[in-house]
Amino acid sequence: MTIYDLKPKFQALLRPIVKKLYEKGISPNQVTIAALILSFIGGFSVLLAQKNHTLLLIIPFIMFIRMALNAIDGILAKEHNLTSDKGAVLNELGDVLSDVLLYLPFIFILNPFIVIAFIILSILSEFIGVLYWAVYNERRYNGPMGKSDRAFVIGFISLIVALFSNALFFSNIILSLAIFLLLLTLYNRIKL
Repeated sequence: MTIYDLKPKFQALLRPIVKKLYEKGISPNQVTIAALILSFIGGFSVLLAQKNHTLLLIIPFIMFIRMALNAIDGILAKEHNLTSDKGAVLNELGDVLSDVLLYLPFIFILNPFIVIAFIILSILSEFIGVLYWAVYNERRYNGPMGKSDRAFVIGFISLIVALFSNALFFSNIILSLAIFLLLLTLYNRIKL
């Protein structure tokens, strides 16, 4: 089970917002770009948090809003007939760029090798999901460490580092466990 399994309930909560955005003429691509901008702000906040870890308290909120924006752009596109090939490419690219913008600055707070491995495996997991879509016409979202799960892990790590000054070692262990789960995710997404 992954957080992705909660997606239908989360989408149901977001539908009234999506309806209002559609009525205002907001496109899925605009929502995707907003998520990218939010990710840049989040990454910049992590850079600033090198000297003051309490700034990391903003990251769980940014992760939650980003997950909402990711769901909103999909609902807007699919349920209001606003899908496009360019939009699909922007969505996939936006997700990967958002991950990099948010996660990369953690190299200045956590073990940089662990952070880089986490980022590379995150990108590979999304690449495999899209590659499967290109070959078999089915997007793979298998877990146990999908996009939402990674966002949760980074949000949780941000929270404990902000609240506990001695949490860095523990946070590196959590991220290492996430790497193991990402390897399992890669296996699950590759297998037929």
